Amino acid sequence: MEKLLLSPAEAAAHLSFGRSKVYELMRLWQLRSVKIGTSRSIPQAALADFIAGLTEEPR
Repeated sequence: MEKLLLSPAEAAAHLSFGRSKVYELMRLWQLRSVKIGTSRSIPQAALADFIAGLTEEPR
């Protein structure tokens, strides 16, 4: 079964970004995340939405 929630480090690896860039995107609300206890996780769907938003044509 595929993981539904990714750590910021795992999301960074999927995006080929640095971990600090993922934290910046979360801080700017460009990448949705969920807080569980004291840590943040990124849902797989949020990662897919972020990528889809990158490929959209500007209006």
